[in-house]
Amino acid sequence: MKAGLIQLSSSDDPVANLAVTRDLIAQAAAQGAGFVLTPEVTNCVSQDRAHQEHVLQTESEDITLAGLRETAQDLGIWLSIGSLGIKTQDADGRFANRSFLIDPAGQIVARYDKIHMFDVDVSATETFRESAGYRPGERAVVATTSFAKIGLTICYDLRFAYLHRALAQAGADILLVPAAFSPVTGAAHWEPLLRARAIETGCYVLAAAQTGTHPIKHGKPRQTHGHSMVISPWGEVLVDMGSETGTAIVDLDLAEVAKSRQRIPALTHDRPFEGP
Repeated sequence: MKAGLIQLSSSDDPVANLAVTRDLIAQAAAQGAGFVLTPEVTNCVSQDRAHQEHVLQTESEDITLAGLRETAQDLGIWLSIGSLGIKTQDADGRFANRSFLIDPAGQIVARYDKIHMFDVDVSATETFRESAGYRPGERAVVATTSFAKIGLTICYDLRFAYLHRALAQAGADILLVPAAFSPVTGAAHWEPLLRARAIETGCYVLAAAQTGTHPIKHGKPRQTHGHSMVISPWGEVLVDMGSETGTAIVDLDLAEVAKSRQRIPALTHDRPFEGP
């Protein structure tokens, strides 16, 4: 299976972002990718809650979801929409940060709402309170496709090893980590965390990312780390897209998953313990 990663620098305009995303997906498919992946918040990068309330939509009305389902069907590909900001019916008005897995018929095979919220003070000038605008999910998801079982995660989930271990022990061969990582934490932690998750689980790790300075018209400007990556089940970096937008194609050999787990069968070596 050839997988195609899409690296974006999404704006806060979902209509403009959809056109760019569809074009890059088509480019990846033209290069032979049967499975294409987009980053976190593909539809809208924004920290302005009033603007998000204006442009984000419910799942049934979302133009990005509808447009990308149509694209997957037209191209006959599997598509991971890394995540979309989606309006919910929650009383507090918070959104969902929701990932979608789409089959070649354009049908939604799986949904995953990001579990871990990025509530951090990276520096004196870089503070994030994701939970102020987004409500956390509560359910881990492994989806079955025609080529592999896929575990879904999003961005900050990467720091929680137990989630990825649970996905692998539930049968996942591939772990997805779509992201919009901070440049500061990305430079320090992005690659080592991705490699650790692959090594710990014996899974392929596919991480499509947002990159660069985002063209935002409303609210505080945003920068992201980029460096979309593919990590082998043995922990090797197979793809690093750097900081430019575009596509990257990689061949996935699922036999490598079984081979890595046979060499280091750590997923079967859990033992109960007391304390601390």
